[in-house]
Amino acid sequence: MAVVVVDLRGRVRFLNASAEQLFGLSRRHALGRRFAAHFVDAQPLERLLAEAAGGGFGEKTVDLSLARTGGEAQALIVSAVAGVDPAAPVLLEFRPQEQRRRVDRAERLIESTSAYRDLVRQLAHEIGNPLGGIRGAAQLLDAELETARLREYTGVIVKEADRLQSLVDRLLAPHRGRPRHARMNIHEVCEWVRSVVLAEYPAGLEILRDYDASLPELLADRERLVQGLLNLVRNAAQAMQGRGRIVLRTRIARQQTIARRRWKLALDLHVIDDGPGVPAAIAERVFDPLVSGREGGTGLGLTLAQDLVQQHGGIIEFDSRPGKTDFRIRLPLQEDRT
Repeated sequence: MAVVVVDLRGRVRFLNASAEQLFGLSRRHALGRRFAAHFVDAQPLERLLAEAAGGGFGEKTVDLSLARTGGEAQALIVSAVAGVDPAAPVLLEFRPQEQRRRVDRAERLIESTSAYRDLVRQLAHEIGNPLGGIRGAAQLLDAELETARLREYTGVIVKEADRLQSLVDRLLAPHRGRPRHARMNIHEVCEWVRSVVLAEYPAGLEILRDYDASLPELLADRERLVQGLLNLVRNAAQAMQGRGRIVLRTRIARQQTIARRRWKLALDLHVIDDGPGVPAAIAERVFDPLVSGREGGTGLGLTLAQDLVQQHGGIIEFDSRPGKTDFRIRLPLQEDRT
C-alpha cells in the first residue's frame, strides 16, 4: 500500500517506500513540498485535499488518474482519511485500480468455483446412478440379439455409457478421499510433471526451468498438486500441438491476500507458453466445466486444476495474448497473524 501524509497546505510530511516506488519520488525530494505539484492536471487531487482540510469528510475513497511530467497516467484508487482535529494531517492511501480488479476477479472465481463444484458433484451423482442400469440393460439385450448388425447398436450404447462414466469419474476425482498434506518441495513436483509431459511430447516441445531455490517447503497433498500442475502443463502443450516452449517459473510473493486471508508469504508457480493464447470468446469462462477452446477437448482439465489448487487455499489466475499465456498458481505459505 502506498501511503502519503500531507498537512493542511498539502505539503508532504511522510511517504513510505511503496509511495516512492509508485510515483517515482524520493522521500528527500518530496518532504515539505506540495504533493499535488508533482503531477500534471492534479486538480482532482487538490479538491480532495481541500475538502479534507475543510472537514468535509472523515474518510473518502475516489478514483483518480495521476501522471508525472513526461510519464504515463496511473489509474488509482485513493482513500483519504482526515482526523477529527481540523489541524490534523490527512492520510492518503493509493492502490492501482488493476489491483482491485484482480482481487475482485479472484473472489468471483473462488465463489463460482465453489458453486460449480457443488453443482458438478450433484449432477455427477445423478448421471452416474442410471448409467450402470443403462449399460447393464444393453449387455442383457446384446445377449438376446441374434444378428451382428443389431448387436452393433447395443455396442454403441455400452461404449457411450462407458464414456459418460469416465467423464463422471473425472468430475468426482478431486472430491474422493481426504487430502493427505505433508511437507514437500515444489520443485520436485515441477520436475515430475516436466518429465511426464516431455515423455508425451518427445519431439518439438521444450520445457524450461526458472526456479527460485530459496523457496521454503510447502504443506500440500502431493498427488493432488501434481495432478493440478500436470493439467496446466498438458493443456499448454496441447494448445501448441506439442511444438513450442513452456517455462516453469517459481517465485516468492509477499503480503498477498488470497480468499480474503492475508499471507506474509505465498508461492507463485507460473506455467508460461508461447502458444496462440486463450480464445477471447472463452477467456471469462475458461475455468468453467466443459468449456474448451480446443477441438476434441473435454473442458475439464482447467476446471479440475482450479479445484485442486483451491483445496490448498490457493487460486489459479492467468494472463493471455497470442505468443504468451501465463497461468499462475498462487499458494499460501505463511499466514500474517498481525
